[in-house]
Amino acid sequence: MKRQLFNEQIKANPLRSKADVKSALLDILRPAMDVLGQQKQKGHFRMSDSGAVYLQEKTEIEGFMRLLWGLGPFFSNHENVQEYPDWYGLVTEGILAGVDPNSDSYWGGDLGDYDQLFVEMGALTAFLYETKADFWDHLATTQQRQIVDWMDQVNGKVVPKTNWLFFRAMVNKFITDSGYADHTQLVLDDYAITNTHYLDHGWSYDGYQNQIDNYIPFAYQFFTLLTVGLTDWQGDEATLLRERAKAFVPSYANWFAADGAALPYGRSLDYRFAQAAFWAVAAYAHIDLPTGYNLGDIKHLLLNNLRWWFQQNIFTTDGLIPIGYAYPNMVFAEGYNGPASAYWALKTFIFYALPDDDPFWTTRESEDFKFEPVKKQPEPRMLVVHSRTGQEVQAFTAGQHSHEHAAGAAKYEKYVYSSTFGFSTPKGSVLLKQGAFDNTLAVSESENFWRTAFKYHDYQIHDDYVYADWRPWDDVTIKTYVIPAMPWHVRVHQIDTARELHLAEGSFAAPDTGAPTEKVLPVPVKNAVFYQTGVGITGLVGLSADLKVELSVPEPNTNIYFPKTKIPLQTGVITPGKHTLVSLYLGDRENESRDAQGQIQVPTVALVGNQVKITSNGQTTTITLNEF
Repeated sequence: MKRQLFNEQIKANPLRSKADVKSALLDILRPAMDVLGQQKQKGHFRMSDSGAVYLQEKTEIEGFMRLLWGLGPFFSNHENVQEYPDWYGLVTEGILAGVDPNSDSYWGGDLGDYDQLFVEMGALTAFLYETKADFWDHLATTQQRQIVDWMDQVNGKVVPKTNWLFFRAMVNKFITDSGYADHTQLVLDDYAITNTHYLDHGWSYDGYQNQIDNYIPFAYQFFTLLTVGLTDWQGDEATLLRERAKAFVPSYANWFAADGAALPYGRSLDYRFAQAAFWAVAAYAHIDLPTGYNLGDIKHLLLNNLRWWFQQNIFTTDGLIPIGYAYPNMVFAEGYNGPASAYWALKTFIFYALPDDDPFWTTRESEDFKFEPVKKQPEPRMLVVHSRTGQEVQAFTAGQHSHEHAAGAAKYEKYVYSSTFGFSTPKGSVLLKQGAFDNTLAVSESENFWRTAFKYHDYQIHDDYVYADWRPWDDVTIKTYVIPAMPWHVRVHQIDTARELHLAEGSFAAPDTGAPTEKVLPVPVKNAVFYQTGVGITGLVGLSADLKVELSVPEPNTNIYFPKTKIPLQTGVITPGKHTLVSLYLGDRENESRDAQGQIQVPTVALVGNQVKITSNGQTTTITLNEF
């Protein structure tokens, strides 16, 4: 099929067979390989010139290495080596030039502490395992030695006690398996550190105890299982890793929705369909599955996420993948996101390396996978809730904190994260429209310079609500209770302030494209707004007289899903003293809030003592707030 602008042809790929998977992989690789073939230096992939915390040259080496995550599985098939000899030559010559100290394209022999190329060694190691029969086994001893010597620089250097340790462990496992040195103990030493990060149900923390995010599925779980799968690793440590992966399946499955979307949460969302990498490597490593799950479920979660991603606008006109999420966007990027960092997503294609006769290819993909309606997840500090048919997943969070990453408060410490409405990251804090304060409370001492929750003083995850205590100033305490009632949720704030405060609190953001389907709906209650769009209805009902509701328009490119949005927002000013604010929020993907005539049925909410009573369709649910 002819390649179309924006790689549009990939949207028609059904991903039903191994041939379909190969076609998708080719669609992603071709534009990059066209660029790689025109590079002046071998082993470098210069995609653009945006900056990162590491040097420009290393962004180009990173780009080359990240392509290996897809090229390794692709060239694990000998037929592809024969079918694409030019690609194979570009890649293997790039590797050999990169590790050769006498080459103009040498990747460097003076790598220092915390060097970004230690991360990229993971891709090179995986490629060497995947293509061993065609590449490594045919190298001269001198060439093998140069590869080993270059990678061995990771030893004796300072590496963060985070997911970076897995890359060093992969390198040392390969050096051991290739017979150049016995680094078995070095591998075990690094795993001894990462094992101390383990929590439960397959979850760990990635170096920081209050930051539990996608790095667990696409790093802690992925790279451990990848090492097990690539090397047929046996022994107590490998057994432990498999057991943890098995325990992780039921928890992580609920981060996905029936439409294939995964929960957007935390940092590094630039890596996009790396969200499905755990399912890919679970199939590749042939892990045992927990009761109630089968290979068809794993296949469905994997392929359905890829299908969802291939419907998003993730490609530029020439088919490359820039920094962004559902569209090109640098507003939310991390400091370590280089121009080609997004190609880390290619590691999800490890399942393409499964042989043609593997049961994965013949197993029927599950068509009726059921998500749990409400799942308490204490490790990532969430209540994860699905809509009626599972098309929408929302995570109600408390207690997460990221102190060093860009827009950390927006990525970790909002009240709710949604697979349908996404979340927004601020462009600034001076004006409300810069803050794009969806699903969070912003406070200020004036109409400018707003702040949102950053580092909770206390938190609790209950079976039916989450609680957090935030103290923006020493003389201001804000205790917040968020109660899911899908597609609605209730927020209660207890504010004790010694100063006058300006408040702004948003509901879910929704697209503003000018489409005729986008309109403000009739309001059945006072002080409310409901905004209908092609992706669903978002709304807010203010139940406290201190705050007034409107439909706000934030700065463009703040939401990770939609370039331009509108956000139901309530604002107001409160005086020094104690205040209790109650409000009701709607994020409705499936029209669950409407009756048979299409009218929105607003639940009634009453706060009686420390109990919140929510009445909907004649049924009342009572939630007791223990910390109230």
